[in-house]
Amino acid sequence: MDALNDVAVFVQVVSRGSFTAAADTLGLSKSVVSKYVTRLEDRLGARLLNRTTRRLSLTEVGRAFFERSQRGLLEIEEAEAEVSRLQGEPRGELRLSSPMSFGILHLAPLLPALQARYPELTVDMVLDDRKVDLVEEGFDLAIRIGELPDSSLVARRLGPCRHVVCGSPAYFARNGIPQSPEDLSQHAVITYRYANAPDEWHFLAADGGHRQVTVTSRIKMNSSLALREALLNGAGVTLTPTFVVGADIRAGRLRAVLQGYRAMEVSIYAVYPQRKHLSPKIRAFVDFLAEHIKDPPCWDAD
Repeated sequence: MDALNDVAVFVQVVSRGSFTAAADTLGLSKSVVSKYVTRLEDRLGARLLNRTTRRLSLTEVGRAFFERSQRGLLEIEEAEAEVSRLQGEPRGELRLSSPMSFGILHLAPLLPALQARYPELTVDMVLDDRKVDLVEEGFDLAIRIGELPDSSLVARRLGPCRHVVCGSPAYFARNGIPQSPEDLSQHAVITYRYANAPDEWHFLAADGGHRQVTVTSRIKMNSSLALREALLNGAGVTLTPTFVVGADIRAGRLRAVLQGYRAMEVSIYAVYPQRKHLSPKIRAFVDFLAEHIKDPPCWDAD
């Protein structure tokens, strides 16, 4: 068993990027983690990691060993998951990545209900607008919004993600209401930096015609929640998902405009690595989300 433990610790060190991070994940001291890796290298008679005070890097033989070991540990995890599935109770830690705004507004509020349903399941939710590498960074699944590139990941559509042009009533009282997409050139536009083409907005007119406008950003932001705060305080107009501003529009804090033009619509997905036997914790969590994110979702219900 020592040999398997050594391999598991080594994989954690590489996946987490440091001895300290691996120690925190495993609940061990840094010195004990280092001892496991050193013992593994001694047994193999090969150096697996190059260590400096600033970073770790895999040797050539270390990379080959890591890739084989990671696959082997995954097979063991899947075997254990199969037993857990037969027992019928999702358990263990679920490591989840989500865009920040969606995680704060729509995932975090669901966690109490998830805990009540699956008391043996724990969640490590990392909120980050960048697209993480699920396998390299050790995530069980991620929430992705938008068009998905071809990949080895499995994707389950959870619901639509609609977009709307909006601003505060006070802003429109000062600057007027745009009647067509072209009118946006006369307005203070706020854009989301991580959009695929933040300065190109696409609309479908009532007659079915496609309209594209290039906007000039007065303000650019990398956070949808910060962008929402700017809107609420009258900074300008933006094109943003309704899951960010739907409640504000219903409450009258923001106003949707250009109602004769339908803005872009994409989808919300749960994605996870391809596995022959999906672990009960992933299956249960994705099914749970699918129950709560429907078409139309709650933020578009009105």
